[in-house]
This record gives sequence, C-alpha cells and structure tokens, in this order.
Amino acid sequence: MVTGMSGAGRSTAGATLEDLGWFVIDNMPSALISKVSELVDGAGSEMERVAFVVGRGGGDLDDVLPAVDVLEAGRNRVRVLFLDASDDVLIRRFEGTRRRHPQAARGVVDSVADERLLLRGLRDRADLVIDTGELNTNQLRARLMEVFGGEEPGSTMRTSILSFGFKHGVPLDVDLMFDCRFLPNPYWDESLRIHSGLEPPVRKYVLDRPETSKFLDKLDDLLTMLIPAYIREGKSYLTVAMGCTGGRHRSVVLAEELARRLDDHGIPTTVFHRDVER
Repeated sequence: MVTGMSGAGRSTAGATLEDLGWFVIDNMPSALISKVSELVDGAGSEMERVAFVVGRGGGDLDDVLPAVDVLEAGRNRVRVLFLDASDDVLIRRFEGTRRRHPQAARGVVDSVADERLLLRGLRDRADLVIDTGELNTNQLRARLMEVFGGEEPGSTMRTSILSFGFKHGVPLDVDLMFDCRFLPNPYWDESLRIHSGLEPPVRKYVLDRPETSKFLDKLDDLLTMLIPAYIREGKSYLTVAMGCTGGRHRSVVLAEELARRLDDHGIPTTVFHRDVER
C-alpha cells in the first residue's frame, strides 16, 4: 500500500515499483481494495506482488485503514509505505509547479494542513515512512530501489543504513540515529576535502581512529541484539541513520562499515547516502 502526502512522490514510488516487477494499481478507490485483492489472490503466482497507490482524491481515505485490516486478516502479507515531506517543502512544490492540490477547497497552505490531518492515522500505521523533502526524483527512486529491489514475497525485515549531513536537515524517516561528529572531520584536511567517504583515503583516515573501532564495536553489539528482537515483534523495515556535519565523509564511512559488519552476521543490509554528492 503506497500512500502519503500529495507532492511527496507517490507517482515516483508507483513507477519505481512497477519497474521492479510489481503489479501497480494507481489511484485505487479504497472501497475497492479488498475486492481487487480477491481477484489478485485468484490470479495465482503471476501476481504475487501488488501495490495499491492510494490517497490522491482524499474523499474515501477513511476506508483505507479498514481495507488494510481486511487484507491482513487474510493470507496476504501487507505493508504500508508512507511518503512524507515537511509542509514548507510540499507548499513550495505545489507553488513551483502550479498544480492544483487535491484538497484545494482553500489555499495550498490550508490544503496541506487538512491533508496531513486526514492522513495522520495512515502515517501512524505505516511500516515504512520515507521523508522525501531532501530527495530529488532520482534520489527517491534510488532509495526505493534499495529498500524494495531485493524484496521477495515472504521475506523478513529489511535493514537499511542511511548516511546524512546534519546541515542539510535531520531525516524524519529513521528508527535509530547516531551522531558521528565526535570523530575528527576529514573536511579540514585539504588533501581529503575533495574526496568522499566512499574513497580509500577518507576511509583510512576515519577507520584508523581508535575511537572509531570502539564505537563500531558497541554499535555492532547493540544492533545484533536489537535486530532479532525487532524481527520477532514483526517489524518490516529498520532504518539506521549515521549523521555527520555535511554527510560526505564520516557518516558515509561508518554507514558502509556498519553494513559490512551486519552482512558478516548474516543480516542483509542496504546502504543509501543521502548527501554524499552535495
């Protein structure tokens, strides 16, 4: 189930899932979801992964949560993806494109506020919330590809590591967040400034610090304890964020290294670097 605020990227999400082999039904009236799902169930294995994109019209959003309940009561594995962004970002997007907001009984500002209130229950129910405020279309597509690209029917919890820069805004869509700014910043070394944490000189600079190893060891212990517990509780997606000042050096190195360690523990992990190109 793909839903979220208008202007936050539902169309991009639907197109990306379709490219990944999902059968996508866009602008689905929520009252028909359970009926269509019955048809899908009867179609056999050819339609194992189906995505309903809902929320555009707004008039029947009260029916979405009951529809999710009906799907979960059957044999379906149901996941709700909610796309969000801050009000100022959504307002700027609508004003920039001059599109009419679906809730536009009043101005854009009031329409965004009305829709956020209307969707509050769905956001609270979501298995995964993605904040698209700092993402362009290509970055959102890459983020969705990271999360859903390897997902198979019946798979367990998906774990993602996100690197970011605090100066570009704190991500709203993460479960656990760690601040890497206690480490010396490679930015202040002119020979390293132009490189990113994906390149060997910066990786060596960060990983050679004794405090880096201690931090990663403790974080490794914490996550290998938490992740099985999250899986037992039925959590579908876990996003761990690593932040530094600009999101280009320290957080990138630590995100890559943490993902490597989790992979070594048999925990498949995807990595997304939000700000490395800034």
